[in-house]
Amino acid sequence: MLFSAEASGASAEDTIRLFLRSFEAEPEGREYAEAAVRGVENAKNEVDARVRAASTNWRLERMARVDRAILRLATWELAYRGDVPRAVVIDEAVELAKAYGTDESSAFVNGVLDKIADELGRKD
Repeated sequence: MLFSAEASGASAEDTIRLFLRSFEAEPEGREYAEAAVRGVENAKNEVDARVRAASTNWRLERMARVDRAILRLATWELAYRGDVPRAVVIDEAVELAKAYGTDESSAFVNGVLDKIADELGRKD
């Protein structure tokens, strides 16, 4: 949904509505996904600032759209979802990068998120 929202320029609410018209979602996963999409949209400036600061030599605008969406989601989770362990956030983001990004995406995502987690004091 985050990738779709950025590609289309749609709001979180419009993106969620369109997604749910097109796909079925399990209640537990749906609730979390909707919270994440809304959360990233609401904290986008802070999330993007954290990603920019942690991704030395890479401007946010030059990152692959998939990598940017993954980094935004995981950064939001690290910053706002203390109930999700650091390792889980980073591992899931790396797996998404492997599945949908380039050959270099998983290492890039892992490195950026490690820095962000450290800056946030996430040692769990």
